[in-house]
Formats: sequence, C-alpha cells, structure tokens
Amino acid sequence: MGRNRRRICRLYTGIAAAVGSGADNRLRKPMQGRKTHMWNRNSCTRRTRSLALSTLASVLLALLVTGTLCAKPLPMVPVLPLDLAHKAVRAAVAACSKDGYRVSAAIVNRSGVLKAFARADGAGAHTVDSSRHKAYTAASLREPTAKLAGLIAKHPELQALRDMNESILILAGGLPIRIDGQFVGGIGVGGAPGGHLDERCARAGLAAIGAETGES
Repeated sequence: MGRNRRRICRLYTGIAAAVGSGADNRLRKPMQGRKTHMWNRNSCTRRTRSLALSTLASVLLALLVTGTLCAKPLPMVPVLPLDLAHKAVRAAVAACSKDGYRVSAAIVNRSGVLKAFARADGAGAHTVDSSRHKAYTAASLREPTAKLAGLIAKHPELQALRDMNESILILAGGLPIRIDGQFVGGIGVGGAPGGHLDERCARAGLAAIGAETGES
C-alpha cells in the first residue's frame, strides 16, 4: 500500500509541475531522519490532490476554448437537390418535344460536374455532348451561353474563350441556374433547330423548379 501511495503522490506531483502550479513544493516533503527520496505518508493531502487536478482541468478547459475560438467555420455552399435537377431536365425535354424538337438536356453542379441528364427518343447522338458542354460553359462562366456568343461576335479578341478547355461550348442553349439569388449550377439543351429554341426549352426547365429564368 505504501509503495502504491508513493506512486500516486509522484503522479500528482508530475501533474502540478507540468502545469506550472508550484504544487510540487507542497506535495513533496522529505521525511525527517530518512533518505531524501522517501515520501512523507501525509504529503499527499486531499487539498493538494484537489489543487493539482483542478489546475490541470483549468488548463485543459483553456486549451479547448482557445481551439474553439480559433477554428474557422466551414463555408456553406448551396446545392441543387437531385430531384429538382431531374425535374428540370425532364421539363426541358418535354417543352421541346411539345414543339416537335427532339433534344437532350443536361444539368451540372457548381463545379461543372454532370448531375442530371435526359434525352428524348430519337435525339441526335451529338446532343448528348452539346447539352452537357453548354451546361458546363454556363456554370463555369456564370452567364447564358447566348450572351457569351454575342460578346465574342462583337469583340473578336475574346475568341480565346472558346479554347479555354475541351468542355467549353459557346453556343446558345446554356443557362446558369440561380434559386433565390444563389448560384447552384448550369443547364444546357441541344438538338433544336436553333440555339434560341434550345435556350427557350432550357428556360422552361428552370421555370419548372422555380429557378430564375432571366426573363422579366
């Protein structure tokens, strides 16, 4: 029992010394008439043990609070739910089908990654890529692709925009998606006989999910 008690005393002394409380001076009392490394049986009082533990608890609490205050909150990024993305592409395809146009429609997220896709029966194989690339371009540049095409036509020095990467396609039919003012991705439609018709179907897809269509 005496040996275990001395070990416990050393533990409390180490705690106090580590946190700089100075309690080790009160904990270690050499016995009179014996070797200096011996421990007095009464040296580890309830008060000194409590002092060492409370000091350690205070230091740990301070470290925890400091870490919490210094941590930066993660950014909150709006996301278009998958069910809304599917609803939008289906609505865009349906709008064009109603007018007799067989198209494909694609939606990408904020980063340009494909999230939803729909292709009408009989739509050309090329519409798979054109719809996705229009959606990617609108999301990447956050502008309607028709507006970008007009900008390049007026300012030939901006032709390099077409060659930024292999996914850029500056043809009408792509629109950025914004809901309640928050940007969440892009939609693209390809296959109608004219970019303005592709864009009209893309707007129908946005209207189906309550997104901003850009029309007054």
